[in-house]
Amino acid sequence: MTVIVSEKAFLPWQVLADYERLRNGLQGQIGAATVFVGTLRSLSQGRPVEAMTLEHYPGMTEKYLQLICREAGEKWQILDSFVQHRYGRILPDEPIVLVAVWSEHRESAFKACRYIIDELKSRAPFWKQEQTDEGLRWVEKNT
Repeated sequence: MTVIVSEKAFLPWQVLADYERLRNGLQGQIGAATVFVGTLRSLSQGRPVEAMTLEHYPGMTEKYLQLICREAGEKWQILDSFVQHRYGRILPDEPIVLVAVWSEHRESAFKACRYIIDELKSRAPFWKQEQTDEGLRWVEKNT
């Protein structure tokens, strides 16, 4: 299980390739990999979005994400999980979050990946502020 929270922009497929190349010990065990990539939309609540600033609580955010990944591992038989989440200023079409889960079978991988992203959206301490043509606004609901 790996969790990264970073201000730096990332290329999801490159991050995954790098992670899989460095990960050891699971050769021949993985039968399924499920990946979710969330990006910033250019439209929210019917208004154009020029950018978003994502704030978080350093230290606490990582602990919440690790807890969520552990919970997924307790609910489903997974071999590994990976979460990378951005904070700071993000532009439309830029990746915000990457969630990947590896398991022996697809059902566990799908369910665990969905659980991680759903729980992340509702429980992790992130705050979103959108920049629109009408100015700045805080996003009240995270999901």
